[in-house]
Amino acid sequence: MTRLVRALLAVLVLIASARVAHAHEVRPGFLELRETGPDTYSFLWKKPSGGEIEIYIAPIIPKECRLATSGQQQLTPGALVVRGTLRCEGGIQGKTVAIDGLESTITDVIIRVHHADGRLESHLLKPVNPSVTLGAQTTGWQRSRAYLRLGIEHILLGIDHLLFVLGLLLIVGDRWMLVKTITSFTIAHSITLAIATLGYASAPIAPLNASIALSILFLGPEIVRRWRGQTSFTIRHPWVVAFAFGLLHGFGFASGLTTMGLPQAEIPLALLLFNVGVEIGQIFFVVMIVLLERAFRTLEIRWPRLVEAMPGYAVGSLGAYWTIQRTLLMLGGLR
Repeated sequence: MTRLVRALLAVLVLIASARVAHAHEVRPGFLELRETGPDTYSFLWKKPSGGEIEIYIAPIIPKECRLATSGQQQLTPGALVVRGTLRCEGGIQGKTVAIDGLESTITDVIIRVHHADGRLESHLLKPVNPSVTLGAQTTGWQRSRAYLRLGIEHILLGIDHLLFVLGLLLIVGDRWMLVKTITSFTIAHSITLAIATLGYASAPIAPLNASIALSILFLGPEIVRRWRGQTSFTIRHPWVVAFAFGLLHGFGFASGLTTMGLPQAEIPLALLLFNVGVEIGQIFFVVMIVLLERAFRTLEIRWPRLVEAMPGYAVGSLGAYWTIQRTLLMLGGLR
């Protein structure tokens, strides 16, 4: 769009380069305890897996408790599943559960406890606060807020998604087309997010991540054509391209929910609020850029030519790097 957008993208590129291996690793873990008898709970742990890097996190049970598992781990699409039986003398109330290694990640963990008396408590553990004392009943609003927060974080911490949105901004020529393009992207990824979360379709994580990287690579040459005054189908109809690739990104967003094994009754609410969170994060990002663009235009700040030229090539370069990296990981996983 303008020099400011290019400068902001240059900063984002530097951040992305520093954490290139973590471009799409915002995948929450899930721990569920369900009371089945006096001081006895069924234990279900889902650890995100199958991404670009392995996430090393594990629950630390209270010292007064004993966990018995079958000794076997089940590898499902996107998650490593461990089931077992947890026995806690005196019950789980007042005892602390922590997630080992969470502080070294950028992911979250949802802990859900189903009590025999019908109480349901749910907690969202984050790297800055990887433990919780159990026993308090949580409200529907607290659980809803957790899904909303997950959606916001998923887009704002997903560097590849943000690079794609910024690439679209660099191609779009006017405000009306910007609204049309962002709306098209939103509709597309909302469709596939719903389809994947409701279980009607799925996409393998490794090929999906490679395809998302390819969508970023695709925008690189288009940005350069735009700056040179050339035209193409993408430049004339960016909303079409945004919709097509938005379908892919929707499956990427869905990876934040589908591996958690949500209860059927809670899926519609989680889907709605997670998607709202994604849109809040995306709108915040776009509005921030537009407002800063207007401010810098008023101040008449001129950026060095190198800064102006960097983002278009950087989008293509990072897209190419991620495409190659993720393709190699995908091929390695097929062996």
